[in-house]
Amino acid sequence: MRFSLFIHMERHDDSLTHEEHFQNLVELTLLAEAGGFSTVWIGEHHSMEFTISPNPMLQLAHLAAKTSTIRLGAGTIIAPFWHPIRAAGEAALLDVISGGRAEIGIARGAYQFEFDRLADGMPSSEGGTHLRELVPAVQRLWQGDYAHDGEIWSFPLSTSSPKPVQQPHPPIWIAARDPASHDFAVANGCNIMVTPLMKGDEEVEALVGKYETAIENHPEITERPDIMVLRHTHVHSEDDDQGWRPAAEGVQKFYRTFDAWFGNSTAPQNGYLEPSPVEKFAERPEFSPESLHATAMIGTPTEVIERLRHYERLGVTEYSYWMDNTLSHEQKRRSLELFIENVVPAFRQ
Repeated sequence: MRFSLFIHMERHDDSLTHEEHFQNLVELTLLAEAGGFSTVWIGEHHSMEFTISPNPMLQLAHLAAKTSTIRLGAGTIIAPFWHPIRAAGEAALLDVISGGRAEIGIARGAYQFEFDRLADGMPSSEGGTHLRELVPAVQRLWQGDYAHDGEIWSFPLSTSSPKPVQQPHPPIWIAARDPASHDFAVANGCNIMVTPLMKGDEEVEALVGKYETAIENHPEITERPDIMVLRHTHVHSEDDDQGWRPAAEGVQKFYRTFDAWFGNSTAPQNGYLEPSPVEKFAERPEFSPESLHATAMIGTPTEVIERLRHYERLGVTEYSYWMDNTLSHEQKRRSLELFIENVVPAFRQ
């Protein structure tokens, strides 16, 4: 099982500039590369200081020039916001710039807030139609001349310019949860990325089960796809029995902020929304710090290794260390250092 870093410019106030946040992102990426991480992933979000990434390709192209071995993952681009020709060309250009290190994740999208602004108010639940049309169109454009007449997009004979370095194309990852999305990914030669969010390891087991069922349903696929599990992660020292609490409270603030954006009921001020109040979740025990301590990957190196061994036995091929958690840069860096120093060596072949 390999490790990757999932990271955004995460801003909750104006104590640091955008430039400083980006410098911090670069620093943590370089630390992850030196520590043996396989990939850095950056997602797509719009008009939110909470997760600043209007186009992950830009940040990844910069990181391509700063790094030499770590792979560069768009995790993920939102299908309804991308025309197939644009998606194919920009992803291929990232692959050229990076010397063949691009990984392309694609999702249907989640925040109705973004759909109201970039997709004329289309219900976010309908984004799956765009995803299912985008993926094969991009694959064909990477191969050469292709004309498309679909439900969403139509265009005459076109191609991706440039062509990707990786052949037949850069790996494509599908953000999957329901069985249909797992099945689509496997049928189309894509890898699968899943997140159990605030649920426990039983959810990881269920998601891996959907992945395995999809593989069984497609015996014509000869190359087994990868599956990545993404979790909020924080490692604290073995001698600090309360080291979990700041991280759990930080992850709780992250999800309260997520809830405010997902609810789409309050107008943001200059890109900010206050986290939903703690009182709102009085009847939701999964939001408590104690529950998040158990469900998020928060613990000592020994505790984290034990849980990751379980994931490895399940067949998870990539574990992505999700760094967004509202903590300070210094806290994030120390956690990542502990993970690299103590956890990564336990999984080296």
